[in-house]
Amino acid sequence: MSLFANAFSAFVGGGAGLIQLPALIFLGLTFSVALATHKVASVALGVGATIRHLRTSSLERRFALFVLATGLPGVFIGAAIILKVPDAAARVALGLLTISLAVYSFLKPELGQVVSPKHRDGYGLLVGGAILLVIGVLNGSLTSGTGLFVTLWLISWFGFDYKIAVAYTLILVGIFWNGTGALVLGVLGNIEWTWLPALITGSLIGGYIGAHMSIVKGNRWIKRVFELITLLIGLKLLFA
Repeated sequence: MSLFANAFSAFVGGGAGLIQLPALIFLGLTFSVALATHKVASVALGVGATIRHLRTSSLERRFALFVLATGLPGVFIGAAIILKVPDAAARVALGLLTISLAVYSFLKPELGQVVSPKHRDGYGLLVGGAILLVIGVLNGSLTSGTGLFVTLWLISWFGFDYKIAVAYTLILVGIFWNGTGALVLGVLGNIEWTWLPALITGSLIGGYIGAHMSIVKGNRWIKRVFELITLLIGLKLLFA
């Protein structure tokens, strides 16, 4: 389960929670324990994908720090409040928004096919950072698909192609955002440590395989699978 979920997630830049979190709950964990355990295991996804992407990708250091600086405070806030508030309404809203990502990408055939940097001025960075902060809150508080929001935002606002955006998402969100969420949830909640060896192994291998697939297949394949995964995640959030 972990291998399958994380391979798909690494291919399109998010979505492991669509499969992994419900499976942990089905296997007997409570929601809060499953969420904290999933967050810890998802860090391994970022590590596995990073090992593959660093061989071919060259991230801009200043932009990477910008993504971390704007997103991490939101992750901390979201993770700190999720265990105290009901999330049914938020799941419905996130489900509708996630489906809109699939529709938006489908209606723009050339979206993310070539690199076309934009919005790197003060206003562009301010708006871009504000949205990354909001996505960070969702990443810390909800479980499925928030990495996909980062991927599409990097493409639509900053002009990356799918391949580069996925690399940023897997490395920065997968390791640092999810690591922050896992730390906060681990302190405030409980982690099922005995399940982590299997989950981490699947996440590491799946992350590497998915990252390799995204590099080999290219932007057109990533775009089509991205649209499929976002549609499925949206439906799952609406009807879970």
